[in-house]
Amino acid sequence: MQTENRFFDDIARLASGATSTMVNIRTELESMIKQRLERILADMDLVPRDEFEAVKAVASKARAEQELLEERVAELETSLNKNLSNKGKKRSKTSPKK
Repeated sequence: MQTENRFFDDIARLASGATSTMVNIRTELESMIKQRLERILADMDLVPRDEFEAVKAVASKARAEQELLEERVAELETSLNKNLSNKGKKRSKTSPKK
């Protein structure tokens, strides 16, 4: 009976040791993977989120201003063409016939 208890005690110690070893291996692997990922991300030279959002806002504002300027140029071109055509009509009316 004592040999059975000793056998189970040995198995329990072995299982406990294996469990703690597996936990340590898991912790070590997690830290190694984390270090490697951090190194990879650092080498990729990624932009921080706040800088990305700031540049995105600037680009959006520039796009809106560009669209407004395009509309303004179109209006000015239309106005210029009307003025030129009106001047051409006035000249033809005022020019003497030969």
